[in-house]
Amino acid sequence: MLSNNPIHNHPQKSSTTVNQFSRSRIQDESTLHLPGLPTLDSTLHSDNRGPRNPVTKRMDVDGILGLKNDQTLDAPKHPGDQEQVQLSGSGSQVVQQSQDGICESSRDGLLQNRQQHSLCSFSSEEATRSVEPPKSSTFLRRIVVALTTVIILPLLHNSPLIGKAGHTLIGVEGGLIRERNVYKRAAIDGVMVRRDDSPTDVCTRWSHQSAIVNGTLYVYGGRASQDAGQNSSTWNNDFLTLDVTKTWQISSPTLNGLPQPSGPPPVANGYIWNSYDSLFLYGGEFSSAPATSPVAYALWEYDIASSSWSEHSNPQTSAGNNSDGGNQPVQQSAEGAGISVPELGRGWYFGGHLDGYTTVGWSQSVPRIYLKSLVEYTFPGYTNNGVQSLSGGNVSGSDGTWRNITQGGLQTSDGFPERADGVLVFVPGFGQEGIILGLAGGIGGNSNTFTQMNVIDIYDIATSMWYKQATSGTTPGIRVNPCAVAASAPDGSSTNVYMYGGQNLIPAGSQEQYSDMWILSIPSFSWIQVNTSNQSVPPARAGHTCNIWDGQVIVVGGYVGQNISCDSPGIYVFDASELKWQNQFTALSGGNTQNQQAAQALNSSKSSGESSGTSGSSGSAGNLGLSGSYGYQVPDAVQSIIGGNGNGGATITAPIASATEGPLATGKPITYTITASNGATVTETSAPSNPSSNPSSNQKGSGGPNIAAIVAGVVAGCFAILAGYLGFCAWVYRRQLKLYKNHVAMSQRAAAGGPNEKAGFLVPCASEGSSGQRGNVSTDRSSGPGGSGSATGTSGYSSIPPMPGVHPPVGGNSTANSSAEDLLSGQEPSFVGVLLNPRRSLRVINRD
Repeated sequence: MLSNNPIHNHPQKSSTTVNQFSRSRIQDESTLHLPGLPTLDSTLHSDNRGPRNPVTKRMDVDGILGLKNDQTLDAPKHPGDQEQVQLSGSGSQVVQQSQDGICESSRDGLLQNRQQHSLCSFSSEEATRSVEPPKSSTFLRRIVVALTTVIILPLLHNSPLIGKAGHTLIGVEGGLIRERNVYKRAAIDGVMVRRDDSPTDVCTRWSHQSAIVNGTLYVYGGRASQDAGQNSSTWNNDFLTLDVTKTWQISSPTLNGLPQPSGPPPVANGYIWNSYDSLFLYGGEFSSAPATSPVAYALWEYDIASSSWSEHSNPQTSAGNNSDGGNQPVQQSAEGAGISVPELGRGWYFGGHLDGYTTVGWSQSVPRIYLKSLVEYTFPGYTNNGVQSLSGGNVSGSDGTWRNITQGGLQTSDGFPERADGVLVFVPGFGQEGIILGLAGGIGGNSNTFTQMNVIDIYDIATSMWYKQATSGTTPGIRVNPCAVAASAPDGSSTNVYMYGGQNLIPAGSQEQYSDMWILSIPSFSWIQVNTSNQSVPPARAGHTCNIWDGQVIVVGGYVGQNISCDSPGIYVFDASELKWQNQFTALSGGNTQNQQAAQALNSSKSSGESSGTSGSSGSAGNLGLSGSYGYQVPDAVQSIIGGNGNGGATITAPIASATEGPLATGKPITYTITASNGATVTETSAPSNPSSNPSSNQKGSGGPNIAAIVAGVVAGCFAILAGYLGFCAWVYRRQLKLYKNHVAMSQRAAAGGPNEKAGFLVPCASEGSSGQRGNVSTDRSSGPGGSGSATGTSGYSSIPPMPGVHPPVGGNSTANSSAEDLLSGQEPSFVGVLLNPRRSLRVINRD
C-alpha cells in the first residue's frame, strides 16, 4: 500500500505553471512580472526630460535573462533618452542598451555586444552611459543596413545559397510562426541559452510514456541511446509528437521534436494519462546510470491548447470505496501498469515498485518493495461516486482527486500477489462504468513469480472490486513489459484485446524478448494467437508502447536486446483487421475526434473538450465506444471462434468458462445497430440488459444465440447421423447375407464330397427325429486331434471330421467358433437383426 511505505513528508508547494514554448514579451507595464518572483516597481531617468514611464519586459520562468529575486529590468521608452537598464540584486550585474547594440555584463565586467559580436569593456560600477547623437555618415550606413535586413534577407529565405532558414515573413508563404517553433530559453548567469529540441533520430528508445489525443501521438521521456554501445545517460525528458491524421511510412515517420521541458523530470517506466485536452505525467523512476536522486513527487499536467506544463505539487489521497483513509501523500511508483479512460475522466495505475530511484529519502541499501494497490486519479472537472468528496455529483477541483484502492475484493487475498511490468486494458460494458483487465506482469529476480494468463484479473470500476475470470484456448506464455490495446467491433458485440511482445525473465538474470501477437476476445475470453509466419515481423522487443488509431496498432520503441545494434526509427504499424504488419500507417477519413466506430460515435453524448463528466450517473459515460476503433473489422480468425462477421454479430456473448460472480456473471457487452449508407440494417443488436433486469426482455434480433437456428441444426444433425447409421447397417447386412449363402453352398459341397473335402464346416442334415426341430451343435474343435465330437438327440447338423494334421483352435468360446455359430445359426440373417446388433454382424464378416 502506498500509504504504509517509509517516506518523508514534503512541504506544501504552490502550483507553478511553466509554458512549454516561452519567449520574451515586451509590454507597456510599470512592473516586472515573473512567476515565483516578487513584483517590483522601477523607473528610468533621462538627463533633461524627467521621469518616463518604463517599458518592462515580461518573461516566463525560463525567460531570456536569468534574473534573481529582487531584480528588475527596464528600458527607455523613447529613443535618444539617456538609456539605462539597471539590475538590482546580487552580483551588481548591469545590462546596457544603446544604439550600438545590447551589451550584457558578466561578473568580471565584460559585456558582449550581441548584435556586432564584439566585446566592450564596461566597469561593473558604471550604472549609466550617455549616448552621443549619431553622425550623418553613421546614420546613412545604418539606414542601408536596415533596408538590406528588411528587404533583401527575406527574399533569400529559400535561396539555395543559404538554404531554408525558417518561416518566411512576406509573400504567399508568409504567416504566423507556430508557437511550437519558438524555443523556450533558459538563463545561466544572465546569458541566454537555447533550449534543445527533443531528438527524433535516436538509436533505440524504450521505457517511455505515450498517449494519443485528437489524432496526435505524444511520446515523453523514457530512455534513449544515441549509439549501440551507450549504457549510461539514457534517461531523458524528450517530448515528441506524431500526426496520425496523415499517412506516413514506417521508414520515415513524421516525428516532431518539441523543446525539452524544464519542469517535468526525466523519468522512465511511468505513465501518461490523457483527458480530451490534457496529459498527466504520473510515476516513473530516475536515472540509475549515473545515479540520480529523485525529487518530491508532483503531478505534471500538459495543457494541449496552450502548450504549457503546470505542476500539481504535494498530492494527497482522498477517502473512498475500498481505499485508505485519505490524507496520505501520493507516492511515485514505477514499472506499474496504467490506463486512461477519458470517457469517464479518470486514470489508473496498478502495482509497480518503490525504491531509492522513485522516493525521496529512500536509501539505496534498502530493497525495493512491490505493490498491488490501484491508484486512481479523477481529472479536474469530473465526478466520481467512488470518492466520498465527489459523491452526489460534485466535481473534482483544479488539482484533480486521488484515491488509493487497497481493499477491493480479491485484492487483499494471497491469490492476488504484488506485481510490476504488466498492462491494463479498458473494456466498456459489463457494469455501470465498464471493467479493466490486468494482463501479464510479475516479479523477477529471486522471487520469480509471474502472472499466468489462463486466469485474468478483472476490476469493476463502478464497485471498485477485483474478480477473476478463466480463459479458453491456448494461453500466452508468462511475460513482462508487453503492450496491449483494445478494439471494438462495429456493433460492439465483441471487444478484442491485442497484446504484443514482452520478455521472459526466467531463469533469473536472463532476458528473452518476444515478437508474438495475441488476441483476447471479450466476452468469450478466448485466446487466439495471430499467425505472422509469412510476414516481415519487427524484431522482438519489450518496454515498448502501443496505441491504436484508425484500427491500426502503432508500436513505438522497445528494448531489442544486445544482438541488434540500433532500432531506428523504431515505429511499426499492425493492421488489427487484416492481422498483418504494414509498411505504412494509412490515415482514414470520416472519424470523429475520439476515432470511435461510426455507430458508437452516434451514441456518444460527450464531445471533445467538454470539462464536465457524467461518470456519476449510472452507465452513462461507460456506454461510450472505444477510441481508436474507427474502421476496425473483426478478423476472420476471431470470427471462427466467436461467430458473426466483420461488423460483429458475435454468437458467443458470455465467457466460455462461465463466470460465477461480478459483472461478467450478469452483464453483457454494449451493442449498437449498424446501418448501410442506404439506411438498410446491416446488423441489429441490443443494449445489454441491466444486471437486475429479465434477460427475456432483450429486443428481437439481438446479438445473442438464435435458439430456433440451434434447434434446427441439432435436428438436422440427428437425421444425418441416423441416415448414416442406416446406410452402414444396410452394407453390413448385404455382406453378412452373401457370406451366409456362400458358407451354406460350401458346406453342402463338402458333405457330398466326403472326407477329402475341406474340413471344419458343419453340414446341415436331416434329423432322424422330428424334421421340424434342431438338435445340438457338435463342436469337434473342442476336442484334440483324433477326438470325435458327438451328434446326439435331434441335431440338425452333423460333424465333419477335420483333415489329418489340421489342429483347430482350442476353446469353445473362441472368436472363430462364435463367428461360425453366428453365421450358421439355422436361419438367414435379417436386416433388423443387423440394425439391433451391428457388432455381432461385424464380428462375422471380419472373421471371414
